[in-house]
Amino acid sequence: MGEGLQDFSLDYFSLKGKTAIITGGNTGLGQAYTVALAKAGANVFVVTHGTNWDETKAYLTNVEGKAEFFQADLADREQLHKVVPTCIDIFGTVDILVNNAGTIRRNPLLEFNDEDWDAVLALNLDAVYFLSQATAKVMAEKGSGKIINIASMLSFQGGKFIPPYTASKHAVAGLTKSFANELAEHGIQVNAIAPGYFATKNTEPIRSNEKRSAEILARIPAGYWADPSDLMGTVVYLASKASDYMNGHILAVDGGWLAR
Repeated sequence: MGEGLQDFSLDYFSLKGKTAIITGGNTGLGQAYTVALAKAGANVFVVTHGTNWDETKAYLTNVEGKAEFFQADLADREQLHKVVPTCIDIFGTVDILVNNAGTIRRNPLLEFNDEDWDAVLALNLDAVYFLSQATAKVMAEKGSGKIINIASMLSFQGGKFIPPYTASKHAVAGLTKSFANELAEHGIQVNAIAPGYFATKNTEPIRSNEKRSAEILARIPAGYWADPSDLMGTVVYLASKASDYMNGHILAVDGGWLAR
């Protein structure tokens, strides 16, 4: 006991020399994950659906690591399977995977259609499974790695009008635990971040509804909508040596929402 006390330093949080894949890493919360990992020293392989990367590139101008952007529709299985090999072709390996890309479709259950169900599950769940599996094979060969899934408050609750999103985020929490159990023996830690209510484009319709926004804020002990930057320390921690004994955990960053 105490053998590592003298060895500990802030270098435990450094990602220098590591390579990270971040899906959906060009906008919203994903952009914050990308910038955080890059500022901590990692090379970042940013997978995006669009091709306008100027803003994110501007945030990365003074970082030590390299950044590469890769356009892909992760709901397309053929494009999905190109992500990990392309990252390896460029950087030689992958040490960190952040499964951030996701989508949401809103409709009452009695009106929900098959196409919306399939679209949400393809991106929010299938892509997480297949990318994690492909990345884990690389990580297992070298005996180390970090997989960070993005869960949700809807990993714990039911919500309304978003059945496929809720189903997918419950499933992401389950996959996180399942993968953690299997991959621990290979030196791979698998955890998830469950963001609370953040000020992004996705939540703009809710924030612009004064009644709904007030109801949400009344339940958050912190009393405000979070900024994406509030997640930057969390993702660096889970990607770094500092979290080597954390495995299979769903870490809520929610201003106290779940505690209320």
